[in-house]
Amino acid sequence: MKERLALAGKVVNMVTRRNPLFDTATTLGKILGFLGVSAICGVLVAGLLVPAAAVSGSAASGTIQFFDTLPAELQVNPPSQATTILAADGSQIASIYSENRTRVSLDQMSPFIKDAIVSVEDSRFYEHGGVDATGIMRAIVSTARGKQQGASTITQQYVNNVINESLVSQNKASDVKLNGVNKGVGDKLREMKLAIALEKKFSKQQILEGYLNIVFFNKDAYGIEAASRLFFSTTAKDLTLPQAALLAGVVNSPSYYDPVVNPDHAKQRRDLVLGLMLDQGKIKKADYDAAVATPVTTKVTQPRQGCAYAATAPYFCDYVLHLLLNNPAYGGTPDERANRISRGGLTIQTTLDPKAQAVAQAQVDATTGDNPDKWGATIVSVQPGSGKIVSMAQNTVWLPAPGKFNQTQNFNVDVVDSKGNDLNGLGGFQPGSTMKPFTFAEWLNEGKSMNTTINAAVRKYPQNFPWRNTCPTPESGFYDANVPQSYDLQNSDETHYRSMTVLYGLMNSINTATFASASQLDLCGIQKIVDAVGIHGGNPARDQSGAVTDPNPKVPMTTLGNLIGSTQTAPLTMATAMATFSNNGKYCEAIAITSVTDQTGAKLPAQSPNCKDAVSPEVAHGVAYAMQEVLNQGSGSLIQPRISTKTNFPIAAKTGTNDSNGSTWVVGYTSGLATASWFGDPLGGQTRFGRNITVNGKFYPNVDGYMIAGPQFSNYMAQIAPAYGTNPFPAPPSNLVDPPGYRPSTPSNNPPSNNNPGNNPPSTQPGGNGNDNGKKNNG
Repeated sequence: MKERLALAGKVVNMVTRRNPLFDTATTLGKILGFLGVSAICGVLVAGLLVPAAAVSGSAASGTIQFFDTLPAELQVNPPSQATTILAADGSQIASIYSENRTRVSLDQMSPFIKDAIVSVEDSRFYEHGGVDATGIMRAIVSTARGKQQGASTITQQYVNNVINESLVSQNKASDVKLNGVNKGVGDKLREMKLAIALEKKFSKQQILEGYLNIVFFNKDAYGIEAASRLFFSTTAKDLTLPQAALLAGVVNSPSYYDPVVNPDHAKQRRDLVLGLMLDQGKIKKADYDAAVATPVTTKVTQPRQGCAYAATAPYFCDYVLHLLLNNPAYGGTPDERANRISRGGLTIQTTLDPKAQAVAQAQVDATTGDNPDKWGATIVSVQPGSGKIVSMAQNTVWLPAPGKFNQTQNFNVDVVDSKGNDLNGLGGFQPGSTMKPFTFAEWLNEGKSMNTTINAAVRKYPQNFPWRNTCPTPESGFYDANVPQSYDLQNSDETHYRSMTVLYGLMNSINTATFASASQLDLCGIQKIVDAVGIHGGNPARDQSGAVTDPNPKVPMTTLGNLIGSTQTAPLTMATAMATFSNNGKYCEAIAITSVTDQTGAKLPAQSPNCKDAVSPEVAHGVAYAMQEVLNQGSGSLIQPRISTKTNFPIAAKTGTNDSNGSTWVVGYTSGLATASWFGDPLGGQTRFGRNITVNGKFYPNVDGYMIAGPQFSNYMAQIAPAYGTNPFPAPPSNLVDPPGYRPSTPSNNPPSNNNPGNNPPSTQPGGNGNDNGKKNNG
């Protein structure tokens, strides 16, 4: 349909049933056809060239009056053009289009193509006023002789294309009018009058430029620039004479004269164009001879459109598209928005850093190698202070490929946005112990010192445990081995059921330490912090019928299992939440689009930083202090290669592992970059255990956060974080660090060299690593 639409009035291989009596192949048919067409066209010419009052005769007068009532205005909107998605540095990520077209000005076109198209399509283009009376009469005579010949000028063809392009853009393709198919005399009259009106409004150069930008060459090439790139891997400006003549010839019948499929046909047509150019004095005989002697050779650059063919970051590209498709500023309906994006020639500037993306992609690919078992790996980074997404990578391919993990869903984002619009996201994974810093933050928020000693030996939290909870939502879950099908709260090893400081418990990811801390806090206070930093479930809440009741449901911290990470949460959500602690307690929503302009240069709605106070700067500094120690001497110190404030630059992070070892994390930040690194099971219900598995040739009895997600994090941050700033974190106030009752002789903000309470020896392995055994106990 597109090819037929864009033939601009050309009749190609039309076979119709004819009445033998009036067949123009017969003498009688020729005479009647000649007289009938002559009469009609005589009236047309009269109507085009003289006022109605100057013509006598009722038939002529009636036809001219009809002609005068036809609309003379033609809204010449820019034709459909490809939308381009750009990275932060201006490099192209992807092109999105319904019609592959790149508009160029006339001075960006070779003189050969301008001369060639005029020679073959409308040799009197610079002489007529939109309709060529000489051409019409020539076509009449030719038709009477039994030979079809078109009489549409370039201006008429342009009008025809503009009208049809407008109809298609309005989803009215069924209304498109084609010569020889469904275009009647009235349609042709309207086209002629609009052509005359167009000539009065625009110069010949403007019309020629518009025509060469709109005309159809191939299903993958609309306009001369796209055609030049498709067939010759060059630009319209650099077309040679043989190339220009060939493309000018293609317009008449793009399939028949396709130089790739039908090179002999294409050469025949090209040489005809060259002959016309010679006859009309546009080229010299020597140029003609050399061009005709040139073989038809193509150098095809097949355009690839859509995020599936993105040069980088296909899943980020898809996320950007969904943000626009969900934005009512781009159209009142999903179809209108899709139409504007695919046909509107938008330029979408995004936040993606191609260098960071390349490193992130290399890391997730290296993590799993051949990956026959389809384990997932992701990295996503944001900038604290703006929420700009810097990278978004996962170890899958969009298009099926031999030996590759094929996946079209985005592992890093929610299933739907806050209004219930699709984001094509997987919805996330259980965050495990990466949730523990938020309980720690509330500890500091209530003015307690991180070096307060707590009893992490407590393992029973029965149904009647006296939790402090000022929220209306009641507590849910318990840990009590005395209750059938329940058991006591567990750590990942037996050496940490003892007293320790709150700081030590976070450093070494001790489940019982987190619960001991929470037992002295208002659960509602933890909830407020979790809400303030943007944490929410990645899967929408649904009723029994499957209808969405809450697109981004809260993670209820009164459900005890959520203290140690039982609700699936998207990596992007975790990265933006942790960025809050890097940004003096200000939370910034993640953003991906910094600007959008249409093909006229007009600015359209985009995203801008949306930040708010979430926790106090003092609490944020205290959390950063503690999470540095996770890497300096806690569970994160086992990451290889090492990364820490002591060994590299100021950096804070938290490891995390869920109960099944099927979801493992490291989420952390510097002063300029926050990153979530994840490894685990992305399939189905995410029920596989990360135990006794082989990943990239290495056997793991149990996968913990520091083992696979950890190296992803350290390798990536070591290469990328310095470019975004690795300034020292501000020191927290002494009352949040010093043990209760401590009176230093000299105030100091330096972290203590040994944070072990009493005579407890330092940990030689991560004490909890997020093993949330409590989730099985109604948590």
